[in-house]
Amino acid sequence: MSLFSAQGGPDSELSSAELRKFLFEALQKLGERRKVLAVPPDMTRMASRAGELTRYAYQYYGENLRAVLPALGTHKATSPAQISAMFGDVPLELFHAHRWREDVETLGTVPREFIQEQSEHKLDFAWPAQVNRLVSRGDFDLILSIGQVVPHEVIGMANYNKNILVGTGGPDGINRSHYLGAVYGMERIMGRADNPVRRVLNYAAKQFLNHLPIVYVLTVVGRNTSGEVVVRGLFVGDDAECFERASELSFRVNFSLLPEPLQKVVVYLDPQEFHSTWLGNKAIYRTRMAMATGGDLIVLAPGVREFGEDPQIDQLIRKYGYHGTPATLKMVDKNADLAANLSAAAHLIHGSSEDRFRITWCPGHLTREEICGAGFAYGDLAEMTRLYHPHKLRQGWNDVAGEQVYFIENPGLGLWASQDRFQ
Repeated sequence: MSLFSAQGGPDSELSSAELRKFLFEALQKLGERRKVLAVPPDMTRMASRAGELTRYAYQYYGENLRAVLPALGTHKATSPAQISAMFGDVPLELFHAHRWREDVETLGTVPREFIQEQSEHKLDFAWPAQVNRLVSRGDFDLILSIGQVVPHEVIGMANYNKNILVGTGGPDGINRSHYLGAVYGMERIMGRADNPVRRVLNYAAKQFLNHLPIVYVLTVVGRNTSGEVVVRGLFVGDDAECFERASELSFRVNFSLLPEPLQKVVVYLDPQEFHSTWLGNKAIYRTRMAMATGGDLIVLAPGVREFGEDPQIDQLIRKYGYHGTPATLKMVDKNADLAANLSAAAHLIHGSSEDRFRITWCPGHLTREEICGAGFAYGDLAEMTRLYHPHKLRQGWNDVAGEQVYFIENPGLGLWASQDRFQ
């Protein structure tokens, strides 16, 4: 078990040439590989630079890179246009869509006793370690799992074995891991590399993935003083040290601890990246520990046109709405369709303010009736954009007509919390 590369720091800005150089040096240490699978994220993780790193892997291995499997989880399949935009000249025919309800197999099961322990005895089920069959049966001699480590609402710190066990996972694995995180409490998880969900995935990886030749390629991305998105770190390895080193840097780079709670926050969702509240609710997840009780969160979402990436989940969100933990737990107990889709239930918990602050969604393609029916307040996008223009505001504090507003350009790049809410 080895760490093949560990580059960067809180003030580093790794160039494309450096990313290519460091990746090539790490891959050289692996020796010759003849059948390689790349597992990057999809377009919703564009800032990760995983598309660029996948392109470099293709340059290094050439025809020995036999397949690319974007770790979609429950997201929609990546379109040819999105593949071209993110992965450049990597041949389209190499890409496989992960069909999370059909393409998976269970490699083993984490015992229910372990889940009971990690959930503080709130849950009573086992956890299946499910992966796409291309991962488990493709007979690859190298699986490159590529992605970004950043604070995350379900897993504390994104990526590492989550990219395989959830990103290429199946219904039960995704549903139950998300629900474990929601029931345990997302504010107890976010920004922490060690937490119950991660422990379950680590258990599964140790027991059921050890026979697979997985090497992790992890970036840490942040903004420099000019507001540009830059790569602060690159870590390549096949063990936990790779993830731990990346998590330590991500915490320093991506976490903003604020002296006081924020009364008004405006979050912008890039229309190329965010098309659903399933993804766009990062605006809520990543700011909830910074929001003042009674505060206002305004989400400018010109590209949002649906609730769920998956049609079945979209219908469940429309049916049950974002009404907080107690209400959602009761709905799970009383409704078989929601109980059978626990990741949707977890998402409904994550996307609620628990009536602590006001959430105003300003979508480009959802109606007032749809937004209010899901439990949010509705704002007219054109009107709100005139007042809080995302291209005129700067990251952080702004004075808007005498009002102090905190602006976040991309919630997926960080985590914000006030000192009184983050221990």
